[in-house]
Amino acid sequence: MEKKMCTRYRSWLWVWSCLLSLCAPTGALELGDLFEFGEEAGDRQLQPGSDSTAELPLNGSLFFFGDTVDRINTNGFVSVVEPPAEGEYLGKMPASFKMIAALLGDLEDGDGQGKVHFRLDGSPEALSRAAEHVTRAFPRDDGVEPTSVLVVTWENVVARGTSGRGDGLDTKVRNTFQLVVASMVSSSCAILLYPRNGLQFFSTPVGGESKLLEAGFNEGFVEGWFWKETQGQYYRTTTDEETSIRELTEKTNSGQNGVWVYEIGSSPFFAAITPGMVTSQPEEERDATTPPWEEKGDFLTETTPTETPTESPTEIEPRYPDRVQPVPPQQPQQPQIVVIDEAEDLDVTVFTYNSETCAQNRNKCSAFADCRDYSNGYCCHCRPGFYGNGKNCVAEGKPQRMNGKVNGRVFVGNSPSPVELGNNDLHSYVVANDGRASVAISNIPEDLGPSLLPLASLGEVIGWAFALEQPGYRNGFSLIGGVFSRQAEVTFQPGNERLSIKQQFQGIDEHDHLVVDTELEGRVPAVPPGSSVEINPYKEIYQYDRNLITSSSNRDYTVSSPDGDVQTRSYQLRQTVTFQSCPHDEASGPATSTQQLSVDHIFVMFEADNHLIRYAMSNKIGSIHSSLPEPNPCFTGRHGCDINAACRPADGLRFTCECATGFTGDGRYCHDTDECRQTPQICGPDAVCSNQPGAFRCECSTGFSFASDGKTCNRPADHCQRGSHDCDAPERALCSYSGGSAFVCSCLPGFVGDGRVCRDVDECRQDRCHAAAFCSNAQGSYSCQCHPGFHGDGFQCSPASSEREKTPCERHRESAQSAATGAGISSFFRPRPAAGLYAPQCDQRGAYESTQCHASIEQCWCVDANGREIPNTRTGPGSTPLLTPAPVGPTPRPDVHPVAPGTHLLFAQSGKIEQVPLDGYNIRKEEAKPLLHLPDRVVIAVAYDCVEKMVYWTDITGPAISRARLSGGDIIPLQSPEGIAIDHVARLLFWTDSMRDTVEVSQLDGSQRRVLFDTDLINPRPIVTNPAYGQLFWADWNRDGPKIEMSNMDGTDRTVLVKDDLGLPNGLTFDLEEQQLCWADAGTRKVECMDPHRRLRRPIVEGIQYPFALVSFGRNLYYTDWRREAVVAVDRHSEKETEEFLPQKRSRLYGITTTPTQCPQAYNYCANNGGCSHLCLPRLGGFTCRCPDATTRCDSNTLTIILNVI
Repeated sequence: MEKKMCTRYRSWLWVWSCLLSLCAPTGALELGDLFEFGEEAGDRQLQPGSDSTAELPLNGSLFFFGDTVDRINTNGFVSVVEPPAEGEYLGKMPASFKMIAALLGDLEDGDGQGKVHFRLDGSPEALSRAAEHVTRAFPRDDGVEPTSVLVVTWENVVARGTSGRGDGLDTKVRNTFQLVVASMVSSSCAILLYPRNGLQFFSTPVGGESKLLEAGFNEGFVEGWFWKETQGQYYRTTTDEETSIRELTEKTNSGQNGVWVYEIGSSPFFAAITPGMVTSQPEEERDATTPPWEEKGDFLTETTPTETPTESPTEIEPRYPDRVQPVPPQQPQQPQIVVIDEAEDLDVTVFTYNSETCAQNRNKCSAFADCRDYSNGYCCHCRPGFYGNGKNCVAEGKPQRMNGKVNGRVFVGNSPSPVELGNNDLHSYVVANDGRASVAISNIPEDLGPSLLPLASLGEVIGWAFALEQPGYRNGFSLIGGVFSRQAEVTFQPGNERLSIKQQFQGIDEHDHLVVDTELEGRVPAVPPGSSVEINPYKEIYQYDRNLITSSSNRDYTVSSPDGDVQTRSYQLRQTVTFQSCPHDEASGPATSTQQLSVDHIFVMFEADNHLIRYAMSNKIGSIHSSLPEPNPCFTGRHGCDINAACRPADGLRFTCECATGFTGDGRYCHDTDECRQTPQICGPDAVCSNQPGAFRCECSTGFSFASDGKTCNRPADHCQRGSHDCDAPERALCSYSGGSAFVCSCLPGFVGDGRVCRDVDECRQDRCHAAAFCSNAQGSYSCQCHPGFHGDGFQCSPASSEREKTPCERHRESAQSAATGAGISSFFRPRPAAGLYAPQCDQRGAYESTQCHASIEQCWCVDANGREIPNTRTGPGSTPLLTPAPVGPTPRPDVHPVAPGTHLLFAQSGKIEQVPLDGYNIRKEEAKPLLHLPDRVVIAVAYDCVEKMVYWTDITGPAISRARLSGGDIIPLQSPEGIAIDHVARLLFWTDSMRDTVEVSQLDGSQRRVLFDTDLINPRPIVTNPAYGQLFWADWNRDGPKIEMSNMDGTDRTVLVKDDLGLPNGLTFDLEEQQLCWADAGTRKVECMDPHRRLRRPIVEGIQYPFALVSFGRNLYYTDWRREAVVAVDRHSEKETEEFLPQKRSRLYGITTTPTQCPQAYNYCANNGGCSHLCLPRLGGFTCRCPDATTRCDSNTLTIILNVI
């Protein structure tokens, strides 16, 4: 009975912990926060006792150093093979076999209370929790989708020989901890959970001595050169200090204290231990688990046995960079603007100095550099704690990332046709404090990938730039910074194939990443598919001149084919690096004219399934003279400092670890300093601060821009408002403010020109009128009038008869007047305002008056020649029409309408919302920048309220709908919102919820929430509004029956608008001006548009790739594409793509919207909530008052009666 109660209690505790895990973790990990364990979870139990082992059959792969872990042991570990007797490894680590040590010691569970539970779990709950932990630890990784998890729980285990009584009155100390190994398609992650108060002892007796428990990942013996076995890696997560074990419950690398996450293998061949990146506990509760940010890149990390420093590390206070003066130690200064974009608009690939002084050019130096005047000019010098050339400076000890693109044409073997490379992604990661560099290039075709394996030289220059420096020597970045050109020529033997490698390094971008563009051209010898390539360690001598670096070397490599054939080949590499040094500082070059780069631990692999090629290597820069390597751990890389720390050598083997600038900690463990939170005003007034790992960035608020000093944010002059522009006269041209001090001139309809000079278009020369009509041209317009003896509107004229035929307007008026006799008293009961009967007004010729009014509802609007209402011209009581009637004639073509200035595109991408301005219809790509940093969110859809200038977005990690002007915002908790739309007139918010399968509405602050539809919905996503007509449109991408539906905003008149020839209608947008509904379909790969009133459907473009979201602006459509990772512009009139924008950070793009400077002109009956006490929901020709779902103080029946009586 007691056993069942305990199990039931533990199960309920786990259920409550799952519910609580919907919010962000706060405080330490509690026992109830562990993954569910015990009999009710389906666990098996290890045989009670000490040193027991059980094997768990696996139906999937849990990668760990190339093998599969499937054995569980009492002593706190899981292993690949049957472990030897405990005497061979306890107290003698590293062991000879592969193991994951959750907490290794001499443990036992045979006293009735201790138990070891284990299972392989594929339930959605377990997979979801594992994914949450992994994405929180690696927030830049996208698409974490475990396929199974191995859950092992050591519950109430004790040190061997100290077993308790087993009767519930036990006073012995016990440990409870858990290991979860999550298996993905191509990688595995270990999640270690140490609950608060779960670790009550920290050592066990071993061989008569007390030995500390330890945790880590052990590779065991591996086969080395000439088949000699050597000890592999041992990544130890604890040290020889007891505090390191206690801190397992108090610290984290995954955002929650007590939870530690490590990537332990990204394929069966790619051995790596990569710790989680989120090393700080949130200070306050958050509303979402951490989503993906940007791609971390699949990089190799190699861990070597740790050497313990002999000096106590010193804690380093955070230091803020300042552009003018060095930062005094321990006294951080707070400048206005920090870490601005250092790229310069130059026509060459390197920067140049001139004879100016620092007073005019201080902001051209890095934010972490000082400017120094010389007799002939100025130079920039990185401050202490940073290295580089002064224009580009990075913190000592901080890992470096590099992103870029690879293009070119490569012939393979004797093939007459090249393999094309087009914008292939290149990602590199360098652990600067030990010289390890990794490079990954994506989308490599299978017929090229194996043949590129020998070319580790593609990543060699990155290794040289951040090589581990030996005493008195400097790596490439320290000497020349991040702006340079590299030209390499590779000649293969014995076939004499040649390949040219050109690389342009463009410095540090706004994300603190280096940027490189690579071009390949030539031929490489063929390497058979499935072959492995081994590259021998090599040394290369670099020769340095003022602005030139050269080197040459021979490389040997071995190709092992699948059929067992082994060939040794070689190639010669000659390379030249050109750069621009500061000519005024003679001491800026290297201490010696020659240095030697030593490269070993070279690893290359092509993943055919993922079309991914990887290179990894360790790099050291030092003397050309052969000598024994410097033994200090700082120069060997075997120091155990945090990857965000610099190793500081001392005498002999002594050293200390110092956290890099922007990080805090003891050097062995460093976490990011949030300067924005720590000093909210660090960016100064009218600027926004966004934190970045090890740094922060300041950006001017909306409406402000940087002054010439690069620091101060000023509000620029609006020349259109001041009248200080050079546009043509107001009757011919429009001046449009476009941000900053810029403006755009555009000719009004009926005129052509560049906006500064506009001339009238003579429409009469274009035969716009009927053949039996006169045409009269006027400035900006024209009119048509039928000849005598003919009647009509001038566009259609027919011979006059003795009794003139009634015009459409006259027939319409006659029909309405005859229907009035049957209207009766029923109209009295119509909701306010009474609809009445509308009869059109016709002029003396029988044509529709351009302005029509309806006396019963006190509204007027404009119509075209056929009597159709012109959208967005309807006005309220006592107002005049919003549009001035144009002279009789056709409406000017929509593609010559001037585009509103100052409009931006907003799109969601990996934890942020980016903005990019539009110049007319063109995307000003160079001015793209983040609008909102949302590192804890996965944003799906975005919408913009043009009235309050507010951005709204849906977030599936909360899940929630949020809004903000620039930062912060109100949170509206929902289930799983996806699409979002705003009626800016009625002040309503509409959204789709794919978990609840609903379409819902609320007021903009989230109040008065009501479900409009909850039936016949499977996967609703995009949703848009038509405020002028009170209509709602949404798409359901149900794969068995996709459809696009419409209804009134009050939920009436729901109908399926489109159901044929649909696949995955992801994106939806509505053009208020032209009354066009457009959608982007990832299934049919089309963009199409429809007039929803007349149901006229037409294709716009076909053959697109994978669109996600869509927005209209003028004649253009803009959509985000997952495969192209781009924003694509489409001209609806020419029906073709016109432009592509590729953000600097390449990852999936989600929602997209525009931010017009003025709201579209529209009116509906709920402009002032229509007199309703709660929700006013527009519909075609009227409105309906509705009650929200969650209220007892509203009665829809009473509301309806009151409206009828009034």
